[in-house]
Amino acid sequence: MNDRAVFILAHAEARRRAVANVQAAPDGYKVTIQPPKRTDGQNERFHAMVGDIAKQLQWGGKVRTAAQWKVLLVSGHAVATKDDGERGADIVPGIEGEFVNLRESTALMSVRRGASLIEYVRAFGDLNSVFWSEPHMAAAA
Repeated sequence: MNDRAVFILAHAEARRRAVANVQAAPDGYKVTIQPPKRTDGQNERFHAMVGDIAKQLQWGGKVRTAAQWKVLLVSGHAVATKDDGERGADIVPGIEGEFVNLRESTALMSVRRGASLIEYVRAFGDLNSVFWSEPHMAAAA
């Protein structure tokens, strides 16, 4: 048995192998079952959309970088989709007295959560007349 094994539970054989590895694991090993993380395609689409917004819109009277727009959009999405206190804005005083939004990590988002973020960004962009650089991102007419 390897020190680490990952199984995608996509069919019966994968499930059988996962169970066999769990049964053979030494005491103290850890098993985690979790939904898949957001996909590379979702990541690429999200960053392309953020880039389009950064090139076309201002926030707070200033042009913002894509990195700044990412923070704004992820924070807005967390507040808009708040459920059972798990998400939302958590603004805390920072180490140097600044205010910091402790936001969720896009890298740790599930596929479902990533899809929700993309739809939120699309809706925000559409409401603000953003021209999407990739035609398949444009809202259906």
